[in-house]
Amino acid sequence: MEQNEVKKLLHHRDPYLMVDRVIEISPEYIHSQKDMSSHVITGGHFPGAPIVPGAMLQEMCTQAAGVMISKFHAPVEDYDSEKTKGYALGVLSEIKNAKFVGMTRPDQVIDIKVKLENKQRSRFDFTAVVFQDGESRAAISFQLVNIPSDLL
Repeated sequence: MEQNEVKKLLHHRDPYLMVDRVIEISPEYIHSQKDMSSHVITGGHFPGAPIVPGAMLQEMCTQAAGVMISKFHAPVEDYDSEKTKGYALGVLSEIKNAKFVGMTRPDQVIDIKVKLENKQRSRFDFTAVVFQDGESRAAISFQLVNIPSDLL
């Protein structure tokens, strides 16, 4: 899945769109990628030795899970971020655990693998692992919810 379809499923846009492509997707699993090499954040974090901020790694996981929710678990059929109204899908409600086990560099592609662990009505529990160059860089568990717009 390329960025055009990702943009159909997510409201996020550059420079805050954190899913460049989807390698694999099912109702319970998504593998996405992000290239941060030309992203505006990385030049200032940290000059001379740039690393991708942990908050951005969390956002990559959240947005990847959001793609899965919009594609397979939306409360409406054929969800389209520009046309479908009435819901905020995949709103972050809790970060349960986050461990950052290595430095993620912006000059290499980042792989994000997210698994749906539990779904109860409009609440979704996920675990995610962030990889770079075949090595784990972060492990995160979090919860997203779908919220009708009239409750926002």
